[in-house]
Amino acid sequence: MSKYTFRLVNHDRKEPFADLAMLRQRPARRPEGGGGENSEGSLAADARRFVPGQDLEYAINTAIAVNEPLLITGEPGTGKTTAAYYTAWKLGLGEVLHFQVKSETVARDLLYHFDTVRYFHDAHLAGTQQQALPDKKEYIEKREMWQALTADKPRLLLIDEIDKAPRDFPNDLLHELHEWEFSIPEIGDKITCNRDNQPLVFITSNSERRLPEPFLRRCVYHHIRFDQELIRQIVESRRDEYPALDEGFRRMAVDRFLRLRESGLRKRPASGELLVWLRILGLRAREYPRLDEDLAKLPHLGVLIKDHQDMADIKK
Repeated sequence: MSKYTFRLVNHDRKEPFADLAMLRQRPARRPEGGGGENSEGSLAADARRFVPGQDLEYAINTAIAVNEPLLITGEPGTGKTTAAYYTAWKLGLGEVLHFQVKSETVARDLLYHFDTVRYFHDAHLAGTQQQALPDKKEYIEKREMWQALTADKPRLLLIDEIDKAPRDFPNDLLHELHEWEFSIPEIGDKITCNRDNQPLVFITSNSERRLPEPFLRRCVYHHIRFDQELIRQIVESRRDEYPALDEGFRRMAVDRFLRLRESGLRKRPASGELLVWLRILGLRAREYPRLDEDLAKLPHLGVLIKDHQDMADIKK
């Protein structure tokens, strides 16, 4: 049983709670630096406990066999990103080259970055001092695609949440993903791939908008559907994360979780939220020997429900 004190913030306590050692005992805290290949709680560590399901495993092997990008869609928290880390671990490909797409991302961001401001500053300074212009190669940063194409072994390139990017972004990558090459006009160079070391490419999408048809035609596609039996397998495979919860309680928690998902929520919780919920229930196992049948009375609903209207509807 954990010795962690749950009520660290307590209005009834007159003096500040000064035991910082208790904060270091938080079971679900992120590791220093946010992760790393061997850090507890990191994507790489989580991948070793990932349960992919037969259909996803089949799709992964298909994409590898035909040497095409694998596009994975599904609800947030269903393991799309972890699937890439799982594959890299299973194949011994080393650290995943993880490119996180943002709303302002353009295709070149995946290839390289040329520091235009610094270059022109240094070029101007060199001109005033009658020195040779700086070498543009010194102002170029290799990004994930470049690293993948020039690696001395196959690597796994993850383009995460591609649906967040502007609409042109996927189509702007068609040549690079098909020919495994790209040009750098700033230095008049071309980066090509050793055909023996072609990378594996995983692409994830939350399906916030439909991707362009030409891009979809170049991918192997898999949708991670919600699978109740797989959820139960995931919960059991990670039971050491909530050791205070016995098998009966775990089954009861999964039942409440599944009922909550089917209660008409706008934003349904996924496996990620369920695992966090089980960890907090494990911390307070003595206080919650059973879970109420009434979903509105479940403890720590804020871990599972992330929409204020959903919360209001459940508590009606």
